[in-house]
Amino acid sequence: MSLMMFDRLTLLLAWVAAVLFVAAGCMLTYEVIARYFFVRPTIWAAELSQLCLIWGALMGMPWALTARRHISVDAVTRLCSPLVQRGFEVVAMTVICVFSVMVTIKGWEIFWESFERGRTTGTMLDLPAWVAELPVAIGFALLAVQALVEVVGLLRGKEIPKGAHE
Repeated sequence: MSLMMFDRLTLLLAWVAAVLFVAAGCMLTYEVIARYFFVRPTIWAAELSQLCLIWGALMGMPWALTARRHISVDAVTRLCSPLVQRGFEVVAMTVICVFSVMVTIKGWEIFWESFERGRTTGTMLDLPAWVAELPVAIGFALLAVQALVEVVGLLRGKEIPKGAHE
């Protein structure tokens, strides 16, 4: 997969995440209206909205890293020279990559065990537990790839993105 294709995938997943967040909001709004105004709560809204939030948050992580929309404390690093800032950025992206690989491996193990055993959520919907566990492995694998892309870009002289919270 080329870098441009991965960038497109990252952007597509960010849009999917946004749609999932909106869907979760709609489901929860419906649940509140059904429960408090009509005294007819649903058995599906809370659990499905949780799944939307889990999938959305984890699928949106690579884009958040690319756009530098994550929390970043840079009060000290801004005082450093551009070369030192680049070094800190490379170290930070490397740590994110290594951490993401570890979470991917453990997340896959947890997903696979649930899948093999047929574990369920134990709620009224009784969905397979792996539906909420799989996005951990997928999301962190994509985040690891994105962090690696960022490291390569930084080593090739790409400007350090500043994010949108300036």
